[in-house]
Amino acid sequence: MLNDDQLLRYSRQIMLPEVDIAGQEAWLRASVLIIGLGGLGSPVAMYLAAAGVGRLVLVDDDQVELTNLQRQIIHSTAAIGRAKVESAKATISGLNPDTEVVAINARLDEAALEKQVAECDLVVDCCDNFTTRFAVNAACVKHQTPLVSGAAIRLEGQVAVFDSRREDAPCYRCLYRDGDEENLTCSESGVLAPLVGIIGSVQAMEALKVLATLGEPLVGRLLLLDGRHMDWRTLKLRRDPECPCCGDKYN
Repeated sequence: MLNDDQLLRYSRQIMLPEVDIAGQEAWLRASVLIIGLGGLGSPVAMYLAAAGVGRLVLVDDDQVELTNLQRQIIHSTAAIGRAKVESAKATISGLNPDTEVVAINARLDEAALEKQVAECDLVVDCCDNFTTRFAVNAACVKHQTPLVSGAAIRLEGQVAVFDSRREDAPCYRCLYRDGDEENLTCSESGVLAPLVGIIGSVQAMEALKVLATLGEPLVGRLLLLDGRHMDWRTLKLRRDPECPCCGDKYN
C-alpha cells in the first residue's frame, strides 16, 4: 500500500492511466540489478530511484576519477577517489530515501553474478565490454530474467530489451558473437556527454515498462541513435536457433 507521502511523490506518474496505483506498486516491489555505474548507469540508477523502484543493486569495481565527471552525473567532484557504488548510493539516498540500495564494490564472478540475477526482477547492463555483456546475458537467459542492454560511444548509441520469458525472443548473443566487435571504450574513442544521458534514460524507460507491463518494450528490436544527425532507427531482431546461448541445441 502506498502511504500519503508516496502518493504525493509519485502523483505525476500515478495519474497516467497506463501506470495508476498498480504500476507504481509494481515498481515499489521491484528489485533491479544495475551493472556499471558510469555514463549509462548514472541516469539509469537516478531515474529508477526517482520513479520509485523499491530496491537497486549496484555493481561496479571502479573508483570515481576526474575524467568521469564529464558524463557520469551521479558522481560529484567531492567523490573523486571513492568507490563508484558508494558515491552512487549516497546520491540515490538523497534523491529518494525510500529506495533500498545495495552497493557491491566488486567484479562478480560467474556464481556471484548468477546469484544476483536470480534474486532480481530485471537487469540493466550499463557496462562497457563484451566479456561482461556476454556473462550478464548468459545469466539472464539461464534464469529468464529480463535484460535491458545499452551502449554509447562517440556520437552513437543503442538500446535493446532481451526477455527470455518469451519463447521467440532473441538474446544478446543472437545479436553479437565472439569476435564480432572490438571493445570500444570512452577513454579510447571519446563520447559526447549528453549521449550517455539519452541512452541511459531510454534504458530506464524500458526497465520501467517491463516491470509494470506498460506499453511495448524493445523486445526483438534494436534502437539505434546517430547523434550527429539526431536520427533514430529501429532494426528487427530475431532469435537465432544456432545461438550459442539460447539456441535450440543448447537448451
